[in-house]
Amino acid sequence: MKEFRILKLLDKIRVPLEKTGVQYPELRLILQVKLTMDGRRVPTVGANMFSRGRERDLDRRLSGNGSAEEAGSGNRFIRSLWLYALIGLVLLPFILMGDNYLFQMSVIFSILFFMVTSSLISDFSSVLLDIRDKTILVSKPVNAKTINLAKMIHILIYLFYITAAVTVPSLLAAVFKHGIGFLLLYLAEIILMDFFIVALTALLYFLVLRFFNGEVLKDIINYVQIGLTIVLTVGYQLVFRLFNLSSGLAVHFEPKIWQYFLPPVWFAGAFEVLFNGKHAEIYLSFALLALLVPILSLAVYTLLMPRFEQHLQKLSEQGEGGRRKTSRFYRRIGSWVCRTKQEAVFFDFASIMLGRERDFKLKVYPSLGLSIVFPFIFLITNFRTGSSWAEISSGQSYLFIYLCTIMVPTVVMTLKYSGNYKGAWIYKTVPLGQTKDIFKGTLKAFLVRLLLPLFLVEAIIFTAIFGVRILPDLLVVLLVLFLFTYISFKRIGGELPFSREFETVPEEGAGFKTLGLLLILGGFALLHYLSLKLNYGIYGYLLILFAVNLRAWRKGFED
Repeated sequence: MKEFRILKLLDKIRVPLEKTGVQYPELRLILQVKLTMDGRRVPTVGANMFSRGRERDLDRRLSGNGSAEEAGSGNRFIRSLWLYALIGLVLLPFILMGDNYLFQMSVIFSILFFMVTSSLISDFSSVLLDIRDKTILVSKPVNAKTINLAKMIHILIYLFYITAAVTVPSLLAAVFKHGIGFLLLYLAEIILMDFFIVALTALLYFLVLRFFNGEVLKDIINYVQIGLTIVLTVGYQLVFRLFNLSSGLAVHFEPKIWQYFLPPVWFAGAFEVLFNGKHAEIYLSFALLALLVPILSLAVYTLLMPRFEQHLQKLSEQGEGGRRKTSRFYRRIGSWVCRTKQEAVFFDFASIMLGRERDFKLKVYPSLGLSIVFPFIFLITNFRTGSSWAEISSGQSYLFIYLCTIMVPTVVMTLKYSGNYKGAWIYKTVPLGQTKDIFKGTLKAFLVRLLLPLFLVEAIIFTAIFGVRILPDLLVVLLVLFLFTYISFKRIGGELPFSREFETVPEEGAGFKTLGLLLILGGFALLHYLSLKLNYGIYGYLLILFAVNLRAWRKGFED
């Protein structure tokens, strides 16, 4: 197996780890295997099972765009970090702008908290809640402490990579602008922040695991993810409310008790104490919280880790309850929205998978949380700029509802993955000449099961705010959702749904593709805005979208 540099760094602390009862050789080997597997992409079904006609097409779909070339050495995750480094350039102005460290570093750590926690919730929750380690390793001479620590270090390695990529530009700027002392404090607090995020998320999952069981537990975990994402996004906005910008962009800070509940401000407080010499009680409190809370939360998580792993076994329990009614409900909808019996069959199959695939939910539901909260965050921003309720309700801020579709590329990209991917051989037994019914049925199930309920809730709220005058606009947005789903599939889809194993690391190039699709979505919103400038322009745009959708969904899936 490949030797990883990060493991050589881990070797430096072998002795203290062994003193705590960890079996270091086994720990290192487990991590080496995990990191090696993370750098590979597993093909679902061998491409040589069939050789002609429909079988050749299904093999191409199942194996993607050639898995052999993807199985080469090297970790794709490392090669994708350039996108995080590009995002990290946003931090540079806040490092260079002056010496109001409480404001500057609060913003910086807010951005870091948002990015790192979002990555943990969406990409690594499945690792944190994975129960397969014990199934494989419990029969081996490896103690529980070693297995649990391997899982935690595995997650921390990737979070450190992400954090390092985001912060490298600002770290370099910090040493040139503020000196080596500033750099060392910044680096230490970044490490503490990562520890705090992992421990806090794990402890929250522990509470859920402690009080719930069976299928209810699995659903609650998904709701917790949505809640975490919403709280994270709202908290990110609250940090900016800490400060008042006066003329000349001067920043004023007014201490309030609720500020103690914002972790990014804790980490900023230490900079004020050490580099601006401010020793007021609130700044010292922030600095102490930044040091003590991450350490204490990590210690508590370490103590509870054995019980956490015990409670994880609940996720393997099979529960009952409304599955049959739910299945009948979606089967009836499928008979309405699908044109052929084959398409309806795959609609029903996909709706069941979307409702039961735990790993799929763990990756998709955080995006669902963002889709829920983003339109309202931008709407509330209008109040902060001084607009009255009457001005907002009579304006065009309802176009922010387009933000509820930001989850579409993520879900479409994730549709090809499944925890039960080995069952993809079933596609080869289905008597279909083409794959269009598979894709159309699956995408319609996604729209009906995930996107339309979200859109309807937001549409009702926006109608209550802006009045029935926006109903034609909502119809336009709905048609854009359908068309954007189709475009996302053509751009980043193409592989058979639920036919590949979930990967710990993001797909290479996924961020760039998603960014391109979001620009296309912005183009639709811009055309919508321009159509409002013309008499009856919105109705013309509505008819065009209807015609394009009709063509795309009827003819666009031909092989």
